[in-house]
Amino acid sequence: MANSYDVIVIGSGPGGYVAAIRAAQLGLKTAVVEREHLAGICSNWGCIPTKALLRSAEVLHLAQHAKNYGLTVEGKVTPDLKAIVARSRGIAERMNGGVGFLMKKNKVDVIWGEAKLTKPNEIVVAKTSKAIVQPQAPLPKNTLGEGTYTAKHIIIATGARPRALPGIEPDGKLIWTYFEAMNPDSMPKSLLVMGSGAIGIEFASFYRTLGVDVTVVELLPQVMPVEDAEISAFAKKQFDKQGMKIFLDAKVTKVEKAANSVTAHVEKKDGSVEKITADRLISAVGVQGNIENLGLETLGVKTDRGCIVIDGYGRTNVPGVYAIGDVAGPPMLAHKAEHEAVICVEKIAGLPHVHPMDTLKIPGCTYCNPQVASVGLTEAKAKAEGRDIRVGRFPFVANGKAIALGEDQGMVKTIFDKKTGELIGAHLVGAEVTELIQGFVVAMNLETTEEELMHTIFPHPTISETLKESVLDAYGRALNA
Repeated sequence: MANSYDVIVIGSGPGGYVAAIRAAQLGLKTAVVEREHLAGICSNWGCIPTKALLRSAEVLHLAQHAKNYGLTVEGKVTPDLKAIVARSRGIAERMNGGVGFLMKKNKVDVIWGEAKLTKPNEIVVAKTSKAIVQPQAPLPKNTLGEGTYTAKHIIIATGARPRALPGIEPDGKLIWTYFEAMNPDSMPKSLLVMGSGAIGIEFASFYRTLGVDVTVVELLPQVMPVEDAEISAFAKKQFDKQGMKIFLDAKVTKVEKAANSVTAHVEKKDGSVEKITADRLISAVGVQGNIENLGLETLGVKTDRGCIVIDGYGRTNVPGVYAIGDVAGPPMLAHKAEHEAVICVEKIAGLPHVHPMDTLKIPGCTYCNPQVASVGLTEAKAKAEGRDIRVGRFPFVANGKAIALGEDQGMVKTIFDKKTGELIGAHLVGAEVTELIQGFVVAMNLETTEEELMHTIFPHPTISETLKESVLDAYGRALNA
């Protein structure tokens, strides 16, 4: 039947489109349902366009500090917000079109609309009710529309959306989510960021570099709460030097709106309240899975705290129904969704030796200035588990390449199991650490020991040498510090 498939994927974000491609590669007749943008939030409003914004901020910072590199820049270097945003949106549209090309190349049908599970192995697709807020790249020719579709396997990859706090709901004008923060109509002079996770601190870093007066309010006792405490403290010192105002152990309890500003009541740990007025407030207090209006209740698909419950292979409690990516719970990261997609599809196809997802080997990256990246256990978590550990550290200030780049503020921290020599955690802060972390991710996946890392030759001069030096330091053998 024309409307019958082996696999239907609901959602075309990083998890969804990768699942569709892998299924097609394995010879399964495949379709993907999308209601808004091919490539999902990541490519349209998240990972990629935010990095475009941050790159503009990075270039601005370098230009403004050209004298540090023996260069003279004629005239004042200033940001053009409209042009910066236009560049970011253009990149998003390019990514959007790229996924359309991949669907056509892999012979994956695109079904345009909103899907709902109606019975086992069946969905009904209705006309999308969501407003399209960005020009849509031309859809591939193999695009279908409303109707009933069947599949042996249905994979839910509907992603997540910004979480809103009662009484501080985003209004699109004074209180922003990342959508408005990426596409502002004008540059605010002051900004209050509520939440210092990856989204919050990246926008705080972007706007601060552009000259905005930025205040960050974090409920927990450290910025980037999921990171190792020592790395977080190092990053905070750099944020402080840049002029960010950061309140830890604090929460916004109330927001008062004026015509073109907001006043936040910030309650501190000691119970005192400080009123902070800013042009705009970014709500970055996390995200929640898009589980509504999918018909999950009809089939009895189990959910927990706003996410679909799955096993290590993406399987729900209902045979033939799967979930991957943000909608299936934390860590809510694009690369986790992609890997989860491949695991799920390969298990469906019956490939041998498919390994379940190991969340401890998923790296996390935050693209603020300085960058932060990590994988595995923090020092605190390792100790809480009763592990006997060795900890190594190495500062960028002792690395020749970092000094030559003018990027000597950073460090690498490694955590080993003392008994086995297993690398169980790696935590980095500094220039380009989001690229460096993969070396440790590969090492952990290969179950590399400290001895093997010590005998690995790292090229000189590179910042990557800090990785080896950190390993050496864990065993009292650092050579350059």
